[in-house]
Amino acid sequence: MNRTGRVHRKTGETDITVELKLDGGERSISTGIGFFDHMLTALGVHGGLGLQVQAAGDLEVDCHHTVEDVGIVLGQALAQAWGDKAGLRRYGHAFIPMDEALAFCAVDVSGRPFLVFEGQFPQERTGDFECCMTEEFFRALAFHSGMTLHLRCPYGKNSHHMIEALFKAFAHSLRDAVEPAGSSALSTKGLL
Repeated sequence: MNRTGRVHRKTGETDITVELKLDGGERSISTGIGFFDHMLTALGVHGGLGLQVQAAGDLEVDCHHTVEDVGIVLGQALAQAWGDKAGLRRYGHAFIPMDEALAFCAVDVSGRPFLVFEGQFPQERTGDFECCMTEEFFRALAFHSGMTLHLRCPYGKNSHHMIEALFKAFAHSLRDAVEPAGSSALSTKGLL
């Protein structure tokens, strides 16, 4: 199994290319949004992924289109990389503390897209990143990869810490879920 994905998507608002390797590799992130680059780099490092993201978007409007569309393209690249999901562990979960904040994530690469997101950020922005875009990013990623994704940050006082804990919790959960664990799909149906 190749375990790689490459997707290019160009719209009137964004032009995005994502190259992904589930088994590690080069990391290079450039979205024009410093904090978002930091989060995607953390995702690559903590997820054990090779991850290259090149995104140009209408940042003169705000960060919304760029962040959401990177989620779309990354989700599509993940779906490409794990193919029919045969032999994957399928499930992953993690608790990640980041100073005063704690985040939890659980994933199922089931082919049934769903997002449950709980988190209230005390600051509206961190750098040029609007904190409300955290949920939009993960929604786009979940629905375009076909994963069930539960993310929760029940407390924290610093939005940077809370969001970073969520990204790292997702990364560790994803790393476990895509680990090879056999030759067939982990499902009573025989396929996912």
